[in-house]
Amino acid sequence: MGFMNKQVLRRGFSLVLAFCLGFGSFIQPAIALTQEQKLVSEVWRIVNRSYLDETFNHQNWADVRQKALKKPLRNQEAAYGAIQKMLKSLNDPFTRFLDPEQYRSLQVNTSGELTGVGLQIALNSETGGLEVITPIEGSPADKAGLRPRDRILKIEGLSTENLTLDEAAARMRGPIGSIVTLLIAREGEAEKEFILRRDRIELNPVVADLRLSPQGQPIGYLRLTQFNANAAMELAHAITSLEKKGADAYILDLRNNPGGLLQAGIEVARQWLNSGTIVYTVNRQGLQGNFEAVGTALTQDPLVILVNQGTASASEILAGALQDNGRAQLVGETTFGKGLIQSLFELSDGSGLAVTIAKYETPNHRDINKLGIKPDKIITQAPITRLQIGTEADSQYQAAVEVLAKNLVVLGKA
Repeated sequence: MGFMNKQVLRRGFSLVLAFCLGFGSFIQPAIALTQEQKLVSEVWRIVNRSYLDETFNHQNWADVRQKALKKPLRNQEAAYGAIQKMLKSLNDPFTRFLDPEQYRSLQVNTSGELTGVGLQIALNSETGGLEVITPIEGSPADKAGLRPRDRILKIEGLSTENLTLDEAAARMRGPIGSIVTLLIAREGEAEKEFILRRDRIELNPVVADLRLSPQGQPIGYLRLTQFNANAAMELAHAITSLEKKGADAYILDLRNNPGGLLQAGIEVARQWLNSGTIVYTVNRQGLQGNFEAVGTALTQDPLVILVNQGTASASEILAGALQDNGRAQLVGETTFGKGLIQSLFELSDGSGLAVTIAKYETPNHRDINKLGIKPDKIITQAPITRLQIGTEADSQYQAAVEVLAKNLVVLGKA
């Protein structure tokens, strides 16, 4: 009986083995990924590892990869299209793909000089529409009268509805002297066409001046237009110079400052603080990093910061840091509300990937994104020209002078 059972088992095993061998002949060997598929997979892995939202906009991120690789990717352009479609599903305008030319351009943009119309732009995180953060001072866009929150509907007659941020920027760049036409929508006004002549944009980030209040108190006026690589150094020189000239208080004007380099914003904050947290960063695991003031402030004099709707990103970090630490009072309008951190990755074919990896919180753990920073003293005003900034026509500036004058009286410096 045992012998027969063994025979049956042997025959059964042989049948199973034969079936497995036969079935195996129908299994296709693993297919090596093409270069295009490897690039898509490379992007997918970076996002999978780094992206702030661990739900990936409430979708199965593995399924997104599978769908992206399902269709044939015949060339580089097809791969780029698949990547952009994959990233679009995240519904995050700041997480974006950059082709090699766009990636090189982004790396150059902090060098201190640009060619174009001089607009800082963003995609509205709620509507997806292209809008102006701020025109750069003295640029063609500034001289033509474009304003923060203007919506860019068309560039050279082409709708911006389906353009990425970098595609829109590329269409506005061009040779010096050439013309570009923008169709602009503005709250409460009819759509208007602006014809701009491209030019070289000089980025001098600091304007400094010693002024007197109506009571004769010396006030240092500092306007910081962006946080490029030179901003912290140039502002430090300006503060030191104004201290030597006898400034007893300061106005730091961050209106229409769209931000720039995070490290520059941190270094500027350290110029005003002896100690304290400057900003927290929070990743998708909820882990917090922080940047601290580490030295001696350049001045202890009273400080008012001017902000408006064009104050964004690193400017908001600076304003929030000095407000929460009790170092400055804020005057003006609630800021733009751009509080997300992007990291830039270089891909294997020379293209790039910007990925939202964390968010900012102020020292008091206020979330900046979409909310902005609310001033201590809210002063709204109609748009003014560049020549009117810091004059009697500038009600926000006048309010800042008034606040400082009262502080100086309290300190006995009237």
